[in-house]
Amino acid sequence: MLPAEAHCTYRAPLNSDTRRRLLLAFAITLVVMVVELVGSSLSGSLALLADAGHMLADAAALAVALFAAWIAQRPATAQRSFGFMRLEVFAALVNGAVLIVIAIGIAVEAWRRLHAPPAVNGALLIGVAAVGLLANVAAVAILHRGHEHSLNQRGAYLHVMGDLLGSIGALAAGAIVLAFGWTPADPLISVLIGALILVSAWRLVKESTDVLLEATPPHIALSDVHERIASVPGVDSVHDLHLWTVTSGVVAMSGHLVVKNPTDNQPVLQEVQGRMRALGIAHVTVQVEREPTCD
Repeated sequence: MLPAEAHCTYRAPLNSDTRRRLLLAFAITLVVMVVELVGSSLSGSLALLADAGHMLADAAALAVALFAAWIAQRPATAQRSFGFMRLEVFAALVNGAVLIVIAIGIAVEAWRRLHAPPAVNGALLIGVAAVGLLANVAAVAILHRGHEHSLNQRGAYLHVMGDLLGSIGALAAGAIVLAFGWTPADPLISVLIGALILVSAWRLVKESTDVLLEATPPHIALSDVHERIASVPGVDSVHDLHLWTVTSGVVAMSGHLVVKNPTDNQPVLQEVQGRMRALGIAHVTVQVEREPTCD
């Protein structure tokens, strides 16, 4: 096992309020998903089925988010020096991939129904979609707070936002079918719901892939980091500089500093750490050299 200090340093950020919000949103999503599945079966609506499929992905996403957030709190070990923090990012990637599959499935089924539109019970479609809309408004309100600071929670929030728009689409499909009897409106609107799912999926996959590839965080410019370090008194040059995200809220940096005067090493290190903390970089690893040791 690693020393206790390392355990404290390498735990993913999480608070009990976030966990409660995810649990409550998960319960709401699961209940409404079942209601929409039953409603889709009774009304024959693909729009409801599409929205229920999205809610299934949301329920899975929330469950995975909860599990990943819980296991990410396990302490670091000698085998996993950063602990399980990256599991949250991997969970977001899996959720995004599943959403893409669901969106493709909705498009295929919509194409089939456009060629052979089944009967749709517009009144039942509107009633079930209205229940879903109310539940999604509640879930969005629950998850809105703090969603900007966690890829895991933001993924869940985007899922639920997509559901909210999907419920509005299902309501519109039901109104058109009820008013005009035009059943193709149902599969056409379901395609729009599928497109919303695809947008959410792309965001999740792109952001989580960037983290797994250790790309520079989008909110911090590598050139800015280089400039702040290079301007520290005593630093002659900076090279082999790297900046990456370990998990949401945990940014790491490593680099080589050329410091000609060895007596400046400790003041330089302290100043660099302070400047990096100002940028939100929590984990700083610096190698101090009198001469460059690599290109």
